[in-house]
Amino acid sequence: MTPDRALAALRALADPERARQMAAYHKTERPFLGAGVPAIEALVRDWRAVCTLDERVALAAGLWDSDVHEARIAAAKLLTQARIRPDDSAVWALIAGWAEGFDSWALADHAAAAGSRRLIADPSRLDRLEHWTRHANLWTRRAALVMTLPWARLPHPKPADLALRERVLGWAVGYADEHEWFIQKAVAWWLRDLSRHDPPRVRAWLSDHGAQLKPFARREAARHLPDG
Repeated sequence: MTPDRALAALRALADPERARQMAAYHKTERPFLGAGVPAIEALVRDWRAVCTLDERVALAAGLWDSDVHEARIAAAKLLTQARIRPDDSAVWALIAGWAEGFDSWALADHAAAAGSRRLIADPSRLDRLEHWTRHANLWTRRAALVMTLPWARLPHPKPADLALRERVLGWAVGYADEHEWFIQKAVAWWLRDLSRHDPPRVRAWLSDHGAQLKPFARREAARHLPDG
């Protein structure tokens, strides 16, 4: 499967009216085809079945470079996999390279889902995310939280997981003063998901730092606390 053939398959799903609506909603200049995510996922399943890992990496790179919205979603879906054996560093390098240039929440979140699997496979990769917390691009800063959401969702974390969780909560402290809505939303998302498994830790974080958050973010962070 080549990027050109994959793009042709995606273009066959085009819905011009939906594409216009999506372009207006996302407010970016890149091309939109109007294809839905379930249809994209169906194509990706077929491509994964016939591609080696190296071929998938090459296909994902080509689709992302096309700058077509749906092609970038497909690129992220191609690399979203819990176990990759061997855990090829090329997959992580590609996803992390995308993150340095994220420019919208939708594509960033799809790519972050792929990136989170690679972080779980090798938590030492969080060292790179530490640099993202100070990145000039707000979407890259946000990705540092969104990609680490699995550690907020662990019901029975091991000591090493608790240490990583605390590391990310420290990043969230640095984000709390940012006025960008999507940064505030990401902090609230992390705390909200953690509150399902460790309400006392979220209460403590909000007690210490919640005043720095915007009101909507404080409410969202506390939404699942027993008396939140």
